[in-house]
Amino acid sequence: MVANFFDSLPSGQVATAVAIHGAVIAAAPGIDQAVRWGNLMFLVRGHHLATLVLHKGQAHLQFVQGAVLAEQFPQLEGVGKGMRILKFRYSQPVDADFVSRITATAVRLPSVAERR
Repeated sequence: MVANFFDSLPSGQVATAVAIHGAVIAAAPGIDQAVRWGNLMFLVRGHHLATLVLHKGQAHLQFVQGAVLAEQFPQLEGVGKGMRILKFRYSQPVDADFVSRITATAVRLPSVAERR
């Protein structure tokens, strides 16, 4: 089902989506993946960690507990109790090392790590 996700994307979105996906998987090789509501979700033991959401002009990697990560990673955008977003323009390269670093940190959060 995940392969079908990439097959269904417009050509201008594929490279960015594949780069983000690869960086997340590199940081957490055992992470589960599912396509829900047309978005690629990353799950730890069935619990939502992050979602790759593709918009017309940019891709978003949304971290469910991003508010906890925001101090360490000020690149995260958003307000409120939980979710924070990394935005990627399709015309710009993805910093895979950064995406892997933030993903690895998110997986180690106490509420996520307890689910392992």
